[in-house]
Order: sequence, then structure tokens, then C-alpha cells
Amino acid sequence: MEPLLRDSYVEINLDNIAYNMQQIRRKIGDNVAIAAVVKANAYGHGAVETAQTIMENGGDYLAVATLTEALELRKHHKKYKILIMGYTPDEYLEHIVNNDITQTIFSLKQANILNELGIKYNKKTSVQIKYDTGFNRLGYKDCQESIDEINEIFELKNLEVEGIFSHFALAGKEEDDIQYNKLMNAVKKLESDVIRFKYVHICDSIAGVDYPEYRLNMIRPGAIIYGLRSYDDDSFVLKQAMTFKTRIFQIKTLSAGERVGYDYAWKATKNSIIATLPFGYADGYPRNLRDKGFVTIHGKKAPIIGVICMDQCMVNITHIPEAKEGDEVIIYGDGTNNTLSISDVSELAETNKNELVCRISMRTPRVYIKDNTVYKILNYLL
Repeated sequence: MEPLLRDSYVEINLDNIAYNMQQIRRKIGDNVAIAAVVKANAYGHGAVETAQTIMENGGDYLAVATLTEALELRKHHKKYKILIMGYTPDEYLEHIVNNDITQTIFSLKQANILNELGIKYNKKTSVQIKYDTGFNRLGYKDCQESIDEINEIFELKNLEVEGIFSHFALAGKEEDDIQYNKLMNAVKKLESDVIRFKYVHICDSIAGVDYPEYRLNMIRPGAIIYGLRSYDDDSFVLKQAMTFKTRIFQIKTLSAGERVGYDYAWKATKNSIIATLPFGYADGYPRNLRDKGFVTIHGKKAPIIGVICMDQCMVNITHIPEAKEGDEVIIYGDGTNNTLSISDVSELAETNKNELVCRISMRTPRVYIKDNTVYKILNYLL
């Protein structure tokens, strides 16, 4: 096992990810496939390391955004089905064919390129059609011309048109209904006695939990795999997989009137004790949590003081006299024992949970927990 060469690290509980996947499977039933979203390094949790747990506990597909993410997974997981939900430039499509990756397409041009590559390498490449029902990001515009072009794609012999999907804007139930109906109308126009999509899907984490009528035969859960909740169903309980930890680096006693950090932004109004912690915004911690965020030491809240630095920050521990150098510090917890959950931190930082966990940088090691013990230590920089 690799050594842990830094006191600031992210702990990933694979048992919690397994539990969450099992709960998702129970929620949606056995007739709905799960394309588990592991883009952005599995929302900061580690795509390669979490993939096996995900697939062993109900996953059918691994879904990513980019070719490089797909190739990373394929390097380590030879047999898992991988879907690229985003755009891959024409000049890189050869990698799709040679690595048995399913590519999202929304043009006849790319379909023809993939078909020709299939002929060249004697392979049949799997694709899914992205259909834009109003999000106006990627995908075929909802019109007859798009339907006609998709029908031409079905005629290409070295392509397997496996599925068609869209993405909710989640602007409200009425708007969601409109988007859903647009997708279903398109499917109705396209399917016939000889044309059938294996997968039709539109649900992300939120819609997949809250709207069973939208699930069709595949959903694309992302955040909920990692225990990050945005859905409304209070009965659906998941476990947060990530905990961000560090240790006290140094403790100093300040006299009243002394100041701390850049711009001397914090002033001790009385004799105080502060601790310096070895993490900062280069680890992905939001810089705007100055004077409103806190960490947890010995179950007590220690407010962050002064400007958060790139590599370090300072906290006030005057009220925690038992604290000493080397003590464990919880940066992101699960909300129990006076810790800030990822949801809490995202609200304080005025962002969303997904951005918060995706920010955590590669220099921050990941420690994987399985069966309640350390399973693997990953230092990305080594």
C-alpha cells in the first residue's frame, strides 16, 4: 500500500457507495438500467477506484463526459460498458472504435466517420443519440429534419444505434413534462417494426428519484451515488461517501491586538490560540469561506479566521484547550458531531455540492475505506 505522504486527504468510503448503489437499484427496480455517472473523476471520488464498487452493486454502464475519462477507465477496466455523454472531436473517433466505447453523437457526419472506422477495423461501434428537448446544450434539435437524419444513421451497417437520450433542465414539473413528451414523440416517430432503441433515458439523479414516471428503461445517477442529495424524497436515505480531513500543523498563542494572515484581515480581540492547518484553496477549498466556515476538532467547531491561503489556513481554537499539534481535523464531515456536511459547505460557499467535490485537487490524496478498514491509498502525483 502506498504511504500517505500528506496530512490533508480525502477519505472515500466504498462501503457507503455500495450501499447507495443498492438503494438506487431497490428504488428503481430491476427493469431499469443504471448508467452510473463517474465523470469529473467520479465527482472527485476517483473514477477508477470507485468503478468496481459501482458495477458490483447494480451499475450497468459507466458514464463519462470526455474521451480521456473513458480511456482512463478502459485502461483499468477492460470489460465494463462505457458511455461518453459529451462530444468527441472527429480526429479522435478512432479511439472510440478501438477501445469499444459507446459514443454519443448528434450528427450524420460523425455517424459516417464511425461507420467508416468500423469498416476499416471490422468492428460495429455502439452509439447513442443525444436529442435536445429544450436544454439547448448538445443534441439534435427537436424537429423533423433531425428525425430524418437519425433515420439515415440507422441505415449505417457498422453502427449499432443503442439508445437515445435527453437531459432535463429541471426548471419545474411543467417544463419537465414538456421535455419528456418531446423525447417520447421523437422516439415514437423513429421506432418501427425493425427499429428499436435498447435504451431511452432522460433522468439524472433528481428525476430518477423523484419522478418514477420519467425513468423509462435507464437512468443516469451521479451525485446520489456518492450520497449527495438534491432530490425531494425524504424517505430515500443515502450515505455521504466523502470525508475531508487534515491535522493541526502548528499552534500559536496570540496577544490581544495581534493580527492574522494576508491584509491582517483578522484581529485578536483578546489573548487567543490559533492553529495553522495544511490545506487551502489549491486543494479545492472555497476561498470565500473566510470568516464563515469552520472545521471540527475534538467534536468542537473551530472557525476559520483571516484570508484562506493557497496551501494553508488558520482557525481559532481558543475554546479548545485540549487541541494539540497532530490532532485530527474534519474539514467536510457528514453533518454529525458538529461537522459540516458537503451540503452545508456548499450553502456557505454559495455553490452546489457537485462543484464543491469536483474542486478537490489531484494533490490531495484519496484514502479508500472498504469493510471498515483502509483498502487503498492513492497519491495522484506519484
